[in-house]
Amino acid sequence: MGPDRIKTDTLISSSHQYGYGKVQDMLGIIGGTSLLYAKLPELEKTVVHTPFGNSEILLGDCALLLRHQGNRPPHRINFRSHLAALAIVGVTRVVTIGSAGSLRREIPPGSLVIPDDYVSTSTIPSIHEHRIRHVSPGYTPSLRHLLESLIPEARPGGIYVQTMGPRIETVAEVRALARSADIVGMTIASEATLAIELGMEVAALCTIDNYANGLSEEALTYDHLLASAAAHHERTERVVRAIIRGIE
Repeated sequence: MGPDRIKTDTLISSSHQYGYGKVQDMLGIIGGTSLLYAKLPELEKTVVHTPFGNSEILLGDCALLLRHQGNRPPHRINFRSHLAALAIVGVTRVVTIGSAGSLRREIPPGSLVIPDDYVSTSTIPSIHEHRIRHVSPGYTPSLRHLLESLIPEARPGGIYVQTMGPRIETVAEVRALARSADIVGMTIASEATLAIELGMEVAALCTIDNYANGLSEEALTYDHLLASAAAHHERTERVVRAIIRGIE
């Protein structure tokens, strides 16, 4: 039995260990900076042990996972542990919410975008380390369309490009990325790919916090992203409630 098979079997047995092996159609929500100032649903904090590490989940009728656990920057996030933890507790559908920068002047800061595809300039993690397994990555059309109906103010469609982080992109990189994408972030492509590998449906919602480097004269800092998250916290709370009500 190869290491990948052992890890897969461990995920299955762990779901029964935590008592969630028979849960069907549980919703999982992944969030980051955009959720920092939002009042989140009252859920029970649970640490889930996975073959890739331990991840903390807020658990109830749905599962909520904050990706920057331990204040980890994007390039240090344990994506495999996070997505495996969601699989263990019975999540079958994932909505990942992430901050992004706009590569288009027609997508201003403050917008919401539900992308329909993604590209990555950085390495995407995989649960398969010792055998060849190909998946067809991308967002799940049915879940994406449902998300569009639940959040009608969001812009439907667009290409999300993932960079490694934690630094922002150079002006030259932004010009190059804008040839094939509309918004840029550092996390969602990894989460979406792992969700597909683990047999989950996945869709994404991006909060546009700034224009990408060079598209405006404003200096881009982490404090700017925090200020944007704080300014839109009520909208974020409303959106999370709508997702939970509409997809559970």
